[in-house]
Formats: sequence, C-alpha cells, structure tokens
Amino acid sequence: GASIMQDRDLGIYKPAESTTSRHLPCSHELCSSGSGCSSPKQPCPYSTDYLQENTTSSGLLIEDVLHLNSRESHAPVKASVIIGCGRKQSGSYLDGIAPDGLLGLGMADISVPSFLARAGLVRNSFSMCFKEYSGRIFFGDQGVSTQQSTPFVPLYGKFQTYAVNVDKSCVGHKCFEGTNFEAIVDSGTSFTALPLNVYKAVTVEFDRQVNASRITQEDDSFEYCYSASPLEMPDVPTVTLNFAANKSFQVVNPTIVRKDGEV
Repeated sequence: GASIMQDRDLGIYKPAESTTSRHLPCSHELCSSGSGCSSPKQPCPYSTDYLQENTTSSGLLIEDVLHLNSRESHAPVKASVIIGCGRKQSGSYLDGIAPDGLLGLGMADISVPSFLARAGLVRNSFSMCFKEYSGRIFFGDQGVSTQQSTPFVPLYGKFQTYAVNVDKSCVGHKCFEGTNFEAIVDSGTSFTALPLNVYKAVTVEFDRQVNASRITQEDDSFEYCYSASPLEMPDVPTVTLNFAANKSFQVVNPTIVRKDGEV
C-alpha cells in the first residue's frame, strides 16, 4: 500500500488565515461534546485530560485540508481532516509541550489516520519517530515483514487507546512470572511507568546484575543511580517485555547518562 508523508518546514496554523477551514458544528456526528452545546450550529468544543498530573487541553474542533506528499509518486495529496485548536492548556502543556492544539492519532473515527483510510488514500496505520528537534510520521506505513506484533486489547471495555498485554518482564536472562499487566503506548510520555510490583522486581534484579557502584543523592529524583567512568560505560543488563505468542520488545536505552558522569 501507499504511504503518505509530510516533509517540510511549517509555520503556525491559523484557522482564520486558511480559506478551507471551518468550525465543526455541534450537530456533526463526530462531535462527541454535542450534548453540551446550546445550539446545533455552535462550534464543537473538545476537552482532553492526559496522564500527566493536571495536564489538559481544551478548545474547538476545526475541519480543514491537510496537504501531504506520497512517498511512492511524490504527487501532492489533499485530505479533509479534523484537528483541535487549543484555547486553554494546563499542567505540563504550559512548559512548551504542543500548546497550540491537537492532531488526533488514536483509534477513533475522528483521528487523522482514520480520515485518510476512509478516503481510500492509505491503510489505517501509521508509524512515527521523533528525535529532540524533529521527526517524521508515515501514514499508511505497514512496517517490515520481519517485525513482531501483538494485538491491542480493550481498556475499560473499549478499544479507545493503544493498550497491549505484557505477559512478563525480564532483566538479562531472569524473567519474572506473575508480572503481567496492561500497558498503554503513549507518544506523549517521556518515561515508561511500571506497576509497583513490576518496578520493584525489575529494579532489584537490574541492580543485582549491573556492574557499577550505586550512589545515593538526597535531591535526586531517580531511585537508582550509578557512578560511570567517562572512558567506559558500565555493563548494563537488557530489559525485555514479553508478549503473547513469544513476542518480545527489548528496551533500547534503559538508562540515562547525566552530564556529571552518573547513570
């Protein structure tokens, strides 16, 4: 199938300056907040709460045309999508995390991948990779034939977010039975959070296997810190999450190196 990408320098999106933008009315079938509107013609509001404490975004939904490029034909592609233009942010969104609005990448019909798939442009899938200053999203990407996969599972009875079952966790060759849990794949979370019993099992075994001297600092936000030589990094054990059907994911960088030579 085809993949669609966007690769260019962009400015700030302003609906008032777009000739193709329009407010999504409360009467629209994709306006989930329609019951709280005073009029069917009123612009549809949105409000989203995030996992980070007290982090929210609210505003109005806008329908506009997304301009993309095809990776195969390099021909321009236009697709009608719905995005959220933020009016009020709280929590970590005030510290520079995408305060302007939302581009949905979830499972719901209102997400951008769903719109592109319904238009027959791509399959309903995407991949994304973001570094510190830039990144890329491929809509319709199917990955490689050798990659592993695991099915999504419902969360609170609904397929509303990217949740998977983790059967057990491993450190090196040591695996822990009874450490199964449901995990949410969230692109907006910088660190992986584990259930307390899994965290304790993994960190204790990691501490036992790593060949580095542990150090303690009262003002440190990390429970496990180790001294590292500028010439030689400690031998860090692998951390692996195992899924159904013997599928697994090895954590790429389970440690953080600080400027003061600590891990």
